[in-house]
Amino acid sequence: MRPVGSKYLLEEPLGRGATGTVWRARQRETAGAEAAVAGEPGETVAIKVLKEELANDADVVMRFLRERSVLLRLTHPNIVRTRDLVVEGDLLALVMDLVDGPDLHRHLRDNGPFSPVAAALLTAQIADALAASHADGVVHRDLKPANVLLAGSDSSDLMHPMLTDFGIARLADSPGLTRTHEFVGTPAYVAPESAEGRPQTSAVDIYGAGILLYELVTGRPPFAGSTALEVLHRHLSEEPHRPSTLPEPLWTVIERCLRKRPEERPSAENLARALRTVAGGIGVHATPAAADAALGVAALLAPDPAPATVPGTGIGGGQGAGDADPTQVLPSHGGAYDPAAATSVLPATGAPGGPGGGDPTRTMPPVPMGNPAGGPQEPDGPHPWESQLRAARDRNDQTQVQYLDPGEDPLRRRPQRRPAAPQQPPPPQYAQQQPEPYAQQQRQAPRRRQEPPPQRYEPQRPPAEEPRPRREPRPRSANPMKIPGLGCLKGCLFTVLILFIASWLIWELTPLQQWIGTTRGFFAQIGDVITTVKDFVEGLSNSKGP
Repeated sequence: MRPVGSKYLLEEPLGRGATGTVWRARQRETAGAEAAVAGEPGETVAIKVLKEELANDADVVMRFLRERSVLLRLTHPNIVRTRDLVVEGDLLALVMDLVDGPDLHRHLRDNGPFSPVAAALLTAQIADALAASHADGVVHRDLKPANVLLAGSDSSDLMHPMLTDFGIARLADSPGLTRTHEFVGTPAYVAPESAEGRPQTSAVDIYGAGILLYELVTGRPPFAGSTALEVLHRHLSEEPHRPSTLPEPLWTVIERCLRKRPEERPSAENLARALRTVAGGIGVHATPAAADAALGVAALLAPDPAPATVPGTGIGGGQGAGDADPTQVLPSHGGAYDPAAATSVLPATGAPGGPGGGDPTRTMPPVPMGNPAGGPQEPDGPHPWESQLRAARDRNDQTQVQYLDPGEDPLRRRPQRRPAAPQQPPPPQYAQQQPEPYAQQQRQAPRRRQEPPPQRYEPQRPPAEEPRPRREPRPRSANPMKIPGLGCLKGCLFTVLILFIASWLIWELTPLQQWIGTTRGFFAQIGDVITTVKDFVEGLSNSKGP
């Protein structure tokens, strides 16, 4: 057990996420006036301990303390209540109500998709929670099935969804942290404006609700891929495809929530009203009036005229305007893609000196060309990266590819030794007639190499086949087995045995006895036939006798 502050004691971990670990904890004493819920000694609670990277960031701690009142006053039947916030040294923790039940991601994996009516009613309750948080100016920004807990699903058939992790994305999204660590979010549920770094409003939660609703009725998100970068690209460039089993009114709601333009998405309050209208009109007991209302659900999906804004995303031109950099995602290197995993990002790049500015990506570190005094400064030697690149080029240059004449290919034709051409010395008379200087010059001049006669490519004829060696007869087996009917004694006996067994099976398993009109067994009948034949043969022999 590990104490958290002076009032709580951690017992066992319940789960780990991108921003911290959730523990089952017990309250040791009543909380003070700074907590939203005082609690009682011995009461069980859930505590989310944020990661050390968050706790060591001064900006995160300041956000944590500044937004304490916002998180503590956020109460709704479909929101996991935050009871207290603990700041102790390098530890940041949120004390919440303990919900005994699985999350929606696990329930969907174990039980399969929901029916359209159940998915609409469940998402309507989540939309109610979003409407309450948007009214207080809090945007979740990480809406996904893993952040929806199902209270009461283990003991009854009624599932009460409760949205958790409110404020985590807002606390962790500090300028210093997002440039050096990771973006808080999930690729399968990230809105296009979040991926591109455009201004964000409460419409990002509506987009996540549309993704969640699609997954509840189909069992999978609408945009998937092998890497997180591929998933984000599909969010930006592709439209969702309607499943054939999805009712038209429910698809109208999903399609409106997944609009690429955030101003075209409905508000959370209108989304909850539209989903309940659709659920009442697509069920088996729906009345004609309810069915007509469901078909006209598009009229209920009006956008929010005053959406809640996300601080620091460039809306309003105030402090922090324009500091939302695009989300750049590293490719996944760890096996299969997990839609519930957090988005890992590269450091944001931009114009030097601008918002989120940083140096562009370089293939090698720059080599200093001068000193601060202004005088020229030559490097002592080549940069280590230059040496590595030069060595790589040298290795590539060693391999040369050129055309090879078939006549010179040693794999096609055996090399043949050519006789050397005889050298003809000059006539002695001619050498004597030359002047001495000219003859000495000829002796000192290098002898020109005779060019060999051009070769003609002659295809090599295949060698004549050598006669195969005579196969020695194999030694005869001491007990050979011959095919029945070829004159072998054992084959004949084997054939007789097969005929005997076949006759016995026909006699016992077919109505042959009834056709003949006898009740004798097979062996009795055989004995009678043999006796009859024997008497007949004896009668013939007696008639021929004297």
